[in-house]
Amino acid sequence: MPQLNPLPWLFYLFMAWLIFLLLTPTKILNHTNLNEPGSKSTKTNKFMWTWPW
Repeated sequence: MPQLNPLPWLFYLFMAWLIFLLLTPTKILNHTNLNEPGSKSTKTNKFMWTWPW
């Protein structure tokens, strides 16, 4: 019975996990910090609330 021979499917399983573990972290880390947190200018708003809560 060929499904009991682990060599064909075990090789593909290990290769798939190897590709998954080597390629996906670099692709994910490229998209984590698209915007720098300190890149916005500090601009004060001139509008003030005139009514008390």
